[in-house]
Amino acid sequence: MTTSTIIASSAPKVQARTLSPEETHEIDHELTLYPDRRAVGLEALKIVQKHQGWVSDESLVAVAEYLGMSAHELDGVATFFNLIFRQPVGRNVMLFCDSVSCYIMGCERIKDHISARLGIDYGETTADGEFTLLPVPCLGDCDRAPVMLMAGEQYRNLTKEKIDALLTRVQQEQTNK
Repeated sequence: MTTSTIIASSAPKVQARTLSPEETHEIDHELTLYPDRRAVGLEALKIVQKHQGWVSDESLVAVAEYLGMSAHELDGVATFFNLIFRQPVGRNVMLFCDSVSCYIMGCERIKDHISARLGIDYGETTADGEFTLLPVPCLGDCDRAPVMLMAGEQYRNLTKEKIDALLTRVQQEQTNK
């Protein structure tokens, strides 16, 4: 079901899933920090994404109901922020900077290398569910371009060799689990 399905009035209503006790506990904590329940929308989406890996339509409706707001309002928040994933993503989301500085420093060559190595393009996930490659407009590290963020770690001055070493390490770690 797509985001537009939630909003379209002629579409069947999406049923909310039940939020987990962990999710509601964390959302309740956030509610103590804001004067209005609706102000917690973004934080609640982050919490659900942390536990579920992404925010499904059913999760979005559940959060909206929990916060007393419409799914349409909350979907506006979710789709505005590019780090709220509205479809499944891989275990390792590669946020690849494609800003002017990174472009000048050769990010297209690095992106093409990643795509060739993993067999995916922007917005795609590897068949094993390990990696998703997403473009981002800037990671604020222009003096060390090209740059990528993955698992909370920023990788700078990227080269094909650095990408190969990173991908090999992550794949070996996954194999050893």
